[in-house]
Amino acid sequence: MNVDKLVEIYYIVDEFLIKFMPYMEKKLLTEPTRKPTRTCSLNLSEIMTILIAFHLIGFRNFKMYYIHLEQFHSSEFRTLVSYNRFISLVKRTLVPMYFFTHSLSKTRTGCYFIDSTAIKVCKVQRACSNKVFKSIATKGKTTTGWFFGFKLHLIVNDLGEIMNFTLTPGRVKDRFPAKSLCKNLIGKVFSDKGYISKELFEKLMEKGIELITHIKKNMKNAFMTLWDKLMLRKRSIIETIIDQLKNISQIEHSRHRSIPNFIVNLIAGITAYGLKEKKPAIANIYTTGLQ
Repeated sequence: MNVDKLVEIYYIVDEFLIKFMPYMEKKLLTEPTRKPTRTCSLNLSEIMTILIAFHLIGFRNFKMYYIHLEQFHSSEFRTLVSYNRFISLVKRTLVPMYFFTHSLSKTRTGCYFIDSTAIKVCKVQRACSNKVFKSIATKGKTTTGWFFGFKLHLIVNDLGEIMNFTLTPGRVKDRFPAKSLCKNLIGKVFSDKGYISKELFEKLMEKGIELITHIKKNMKNAFMTLWDKLMLRKRSIIETIIDQLKNISQIEHSRHRSIPNFIVNLIAGITAYGLKEKKPAIANIYTTGLQ
């Protein structure tokens, strides 16, 4: 991996943690009764950098990626711990990683796209024997069929930036988290038919958000401006982003052995996407298709 990119990620993460960690420590409810006696040679910035870089370097297996770091990047990470020790440290990054992801700059353009994707944790036939996610994962159904796991709900702008995201059990319908995803946004949100709901439309309209969807065959036709029709056709932008999260980053695989590490991997993949310089975007949305 490009050393300059590693240094860039480390610098951004470290600058964030310098400000965030004192704030986080103040918000802790109580002082821990038992303090850790084993110190770690890797600092939190290095751990987060390693986790984020995994989703940019192209490896499909984290263990092979970590071996690669030990062989070729020992000069950048001089105090690398063993693989098993590193895996035990991953959960320490959960809260900082979440807030770091949300701290990345995003542009409120007024044009947004919302959708969800299945995050499978195992084959649906093996759902009953899955012990790691037994208490929180559920069966769900998408256009491609049944799955066992979670749903990742995303809202992005026309520049390809992820504005917000949330994770729900697989059986949760797409429209239920839509209101919280659109919090603090104003403008138009384009979605598929899974978000059709009069109640949701009215609640979002009260917040200054116009929800625009395709209509079902049994619904009356509604007036729609040419620009809105064009933007509905551009919904593929969020599908492209989801494809990159799953195939360039690796937010979905079935080898997780703990819930915290699963969540960290998911957020790290979203973070890695947010740090990319080139993202899928709609060129000049106000003139697209009107030439």
